[in-house]
Amino acid sequence: MRRRGRPRPVEPTRLLPRDLLAEALAGVLQRPARSALTALGTVLGVGAFVAVLGLTATASARIDSRFSVLTATEVSVEDTGGPRPDLTPLSFPADADARIQRLNGVEAAGVYWPVQLPAGSVRAAPVGRPSGGEQATVIAASAGVLTAAEPHLAEGRTFDAWHDTTGRQVAVLGSALAARLGIGTLDTQPAVFLAGRPFTVIGIVDDVRRRPDLLLSVVVPRGAATRLWGGPTGDRAKMLVATRIGAARQIADEAALALDPAHPENFTVTPPPDPRTLRSGVTSDLDRLFLLLAGICLVIGAVGIANTTLVAVLERTGEIGLRRALGARGRHITGQFLCESGSLGLLGGLVGSSLGVLTVLGVALARDWTPVVSPATVAAAPVAGLATGLLAGAYPAWRAARIQPAEALRR
Repeated sequence: MRRRGRPRPVEPTRLLPRDLLAEALAGVLQRPARSALTALGTVLGVGAFVAVLGLTATASARIDSRFSVLTATEVSVEDTGGPRPDLTPLSFPADADARIQRLNGVEAAGVYWPVQLPAGSVRAAPVGRPSGGEQATVIAASAGVLTAAEPHLAEGRTFDAWHDTTGRQVAVLGSALAARLGIGTLDTQPAVFLAGRPFTVIGIVDDVRRRPDLLLSVVVPRGAATRLWGGPTGDRAKMLVATRIGAARQIADEAALALDPAHPENFTVTPPPDPRTLRSGVTSDLDRLFLLLAGICLVIGAVGIANTTLVAVLERTGEIGLRRALGARGRHITGQFLCESGSLGLLGGLVGSSLGVLTVLGVALARDWTPVVSPATVAAAPVAGLATGLLAGAYPAWRAARIQPAEALRR
């Protein structure tokens, strides 16, 4: 009698990675329009993530450049009057401009203060309504102030040291104030009347690199203002100093002694802020704001992927039951749906990363900036999309793995 052999054990079913990817790709391409719309949220989130970091880095580089040229070359000196400011209305000496300009690294310097005039004292005619129905600012300044401000003249010229020392009644107007006064050209040699005193307009400024408040002001020579209305009253005098790049800190340390070696305490010198501190502050603000928006877009994308994957699980219940009946395990079903949702997230990450880089390049090209995009950001963006897809598909994949074959086949 022939002995019957022992039955061979049933080998557990296996799902190779190649088959898993093929099944996931087939599931994504089964409904391409739905898959594209599902990945759109991830595209927007990842694209915003890359664009935000790229634009922040680009803006930071631009901020460094602008601060190096402007803010880092400006020193402000304020007349405090020392321990008894009531007894010293003006601490700046008559030759304050020359004293500061003798310091190595100074390009221009000048003293200025606001002139206190009654309301409605600025007019384009001896009689009539004041400028624009509001009080215009009158600034008494030495010639060095306008040089340090680096104005761009629409017409005419600025006054010089000769106008200042001789007390000539001339004025330089900001373009905004000139328009309010109805002065559009200097061909007719117009004048502006300050508290009834005529000042010939010799220049109209339409832009300045420093002290933008000059565009809304009447700037007159310090000598004429002192002769007509005396020295500063109310607000103390100040000095604007323009320096070469890298010299501002040194000038700030030397300015008070150069103005008055016997009483340097009469002045408060404000050096330029550290560009790195300003840059980090601006960058931090931009990062928090825009990364929050990018995070919201990623959350929306994750919700879209989760919703679509869950609907796909419900629609494919029969398919899931058939696979389970043929030997597929629960982890195989879980892996299939996780792979599908991860593929959508990865695809959205790749497309979003490309769109983010193109956005940075477009903005930089339009603004004539140098684009700055970190390779780490570009590399991390698709990973963020993949992680979003996997997290979004975790619950639908778990639901799919819990479907019983017999129940699924009855539907």
